[in-house]
Amino acid sequence: MHRIAKAPASSANLGPGFDTLAVALGLYLEVEISDRPDGLVVQTEGEGSDLPRGASHLAARVVAEVLGHDRAHIKVRSEIPVARGLGSSAALAVAAAAAAGACEPFEWGVRTDGHPENAAASAFGGLVAAAMLDGEPLARSLALDPELSFVVVVPDRRLSTAAARDLLPGQVPHQDAVFNLSRLGLLVAGLADHSQLVASAGDDRLHQEARSALFPEASLLLEGLRDAGALTSCWSGAGPSVLGICTRDTSPSVAKAARELMSELAVLGDVLELPPDLGGVMVHELG
Repeated sequence: MHRIAKAPASSANLGPGFDTLAVALGLYLEVEISDRPDGLVVQTEGEGSDLPRGASHLAARVVAEVLGHDRAHIKVRSEIPVARGLGSSAALAVAAAAAAGACEPFEWGVRTDGHPENAAASAFGGLVAAAMLDGEPLARSLALDPELSFVVVVPDRRLSTAAARDLLPGQVPHQDAVFNLSRLGLLVAGLADHSQLVASAGDDRLHQEARSALFPEASLLLEGLRDAGALTSCWSGAGPSVLGICTRDTSPSVAKAARELMSELAVLGDVLELPPDLGGVMVHELG
């Protein structure tokens, strides 16, 4: 066995689509697996290479479960920042399962990462809706306008999904639920046809404000992205990255404005201009 699998990053929630909606982004992670009779070896390059290697590594755990043993040489090469709200864990789980020969990398990604929307975006690409139905993950692809591009502000600080989730209230008012559902409909329509996308379609009352204490500058960045020409803006996943949804024509100027605003706010980090990924996880046999 010698395979390599490449999976894209993802941005989940997209404002009102909390825990249900995600889009795959053109930022990638690769997992290469070959047989090694002498036992497990894990090598890592790029983002996440500072994390502990060995049997505790996420890729190693997934590969061992899929294969039923850990006699493998695993190489992980990643462009996806860890703990920034870009689905790095889901992409890694999907890619590791695919490289190990799993028939359903999406299901393995959900089993490992726990987030069906991120796993679905990394597995299938494009814009997806995902849910757990009777304990089983289900995903469906949604229309995505090919003119769209994404500007991602990635602060130089990590934020764990668990810490972000701990801040969420156990219950929400009826009017807030209705607010999100109405914006979600507008968002899905606007992502299918960018001429229909309105700025308020990225607004949310379920999670973004509750998490703002973890990244106080986020609200100014979100406003700044819209002022610079983004069609709408939102947190990316649990953050701290924030996302500007743009057209391909406006993406460069929005990214430039985002870099200037980060400097004004003294927020260290990077700004990425990313196309959507439409292919999802790709597997190649290497002989």
